[in-house]
Amino acid sequence: MGSVENILISLEPKYAESILAGSKVYELRRRAVRVEPGTTVWFYSKKPEGAIVGYATVADLHEASPKTLWRRYGSSVGISKAEFFSYLSELDVAFAIELKNSSRLKRPVGLDELRKVDEAFQPPQFFKRLSRSETLFRAISEELS
Repeated sequence: MGSVENILISLEPKYAESILAGSKVYELRRRAVRVEPGTTVWFYSKKPEGAIVGYATVADLHEASPKTLWRRYGSSVGISKAEFFSYLSELDVAFAIELKNSSRLKRPVGLDELRKVDEAFQPPQFFKRLSRSETLFRAISEELS
């Protein structure tokens, strides 16, 4: 995986599955995620799954009004128009992370296992940068497909 940056984000299980299935290409965020294209994004699928299930590469980052983002990417955000505008309501600017090359881990790495290698691990509210030298990163990268 070279020397690219790695981050971990938390997703609802249905959105993690949609990304891994290839039907969701854009992950929406209410705040900017300051990463570069080429960054590896690891997906923590929230409870009831409670596991890191896969990863993808950041292809690009997009910043625009919600209306513009919907017009450009609405068919690939994995939610309905009503859900989209409800999530991004009251924002002048919203953010979309364009993902490519999504891949499922050979085996999900569950919350209990994550806490065995990092007892302080908490699924990120926004995102967490992962250092290639930390035990958490090594534990999940062992499960690459």
